[in-house]
Amino acid sequence: MTGRRPSLIRADDDAAHRVSFFELFFDLVYVFAITQLSHGLLQHLDLQGFAQTLILLLAVWWAWVYTTWATNWLDPDSTRCRLMLIGVMAAALVMAASIPEAFDEAGLAFALAYAAIQVGRSSFVLWAMRDDPVRRANFRRIVAWNAAAAAIWIAGGLADESARMPIWFVALVVDYAAPAVRYVFPGLGRAETTEWTVTPSYISERFKLFIILALGESIIVTGAAFSEHEPDAATLAAFASAFAGAVAMWWIYFHRSADEGEEAMGSSADPGRIARSATYFHLPIVAGIIVTAVADELVIADPTGTADAAIVATSLGGAALFLAGHAIFRYSVFGVVSMPRIIGIVVLAALAPIGLVLSPLALGFASTGVLIGVAIHETLIRPAAEEERVVLEDGQVS
Repeated sequence: MTGRRPSLIRADDDAAHRVSFFELFFDLVYVFAITQLSHGLLQHLDLQGFAQTLILLLAVWWAWVYTTWATNWLDPDSTRCRLMLIGVMAAALVMAASIPEAFDEAGLAFALAYAAIQVGRSSFVLWAMRDDPVRRANFRRIVAWNAAAAAIWIAGGLADESARMPIWFVALVVDYAAPAVRYVFPGLGRAETTEWTVTPSYISERFKLFIILALGESIIVTGAAFSEHEPDAATLAAFASAFAGAVAMWWIYFHRSADEGEEAMGSSADPGRIARSATYFHLPIVAGIIVTAVADELVIADPTGTADAAIVATSLGGAALFLAGHAIFRYSVFGVVSMPRIIGIVVLAALAPIGLVLSPLALGFASTGVLIGVAIHETLIRPAAEEERVVLEDGQVS
């Protein structure tokens, strides 16, 4: 393994685990995917549209997350790894392009692209780890789970459109259950999270960058929507509210919490467990940003009109999803309930019954106000030296 390390496997020192420019280039495909998801939701603002967007988001997120875990061990600047990632990037582009018609005529294309990403990338890592018994055993299990889920995804792509959603739901259950049960597989055993050696600075940086990508797409949506309308007082107010909401979400995530999570992972006796929590609980954070972007576009388009159920759901639900995901992640890492986030969610829920009698602009102000309130708490009320972690006797962060 030592002889191969300079060209394929990352070095063990922390400095070698920084995000590379190639990985930033790789992530551009997922900017397109996020845009496709938000536009798809905007065009299908009903329960079925929400459900379909959620299924597609879960797949897109899982494809990105697994690649991030792979590059935790592989060197993306090595030629062979770059070629693998270029292949993943091409398949991800097909997957993203198929999103608008994934539950129509492009279902098989979406499923084949997703299956190719999951099985192909994990198989490459399995080959790369052939001289590392522990990681090789882990990736044998991962490939087995990926292949099982891929078969169900392809079956859904081949199925009638009316049956596609439940089949893909089963595929997602398989996909998302795998890390939770530590990839237990007949004849292959079960992994331990202590075997999932991660570099906290690298994993943390990758998740931070994806949040930036999602927020960036939100900014693009806000700017594009504003440019399409006459800049009267109401439109300007809606634009300002949308921008302030995006800034507040950045502030809540990055002002203290992101670095605290990285520090907790670095000091934990089982950083793989925290990285797994980040894998699951960053998803509602990303979903909240996407839904909020949809709400911002709706509010800017008609700020003084009458709010309908879709505007109420996206305006209040997007902010609530973001806060809920962040609260759950912090609890999983620090074992502490974030009361400001919980209170924010309660306030948003309390506004839902009266949402239909408010204007879209008033709803936008309300959701943005809640986010700003949480951001203010992070900055002014919570002491800078506050320790929000419980350290067990063995030194593990809980």
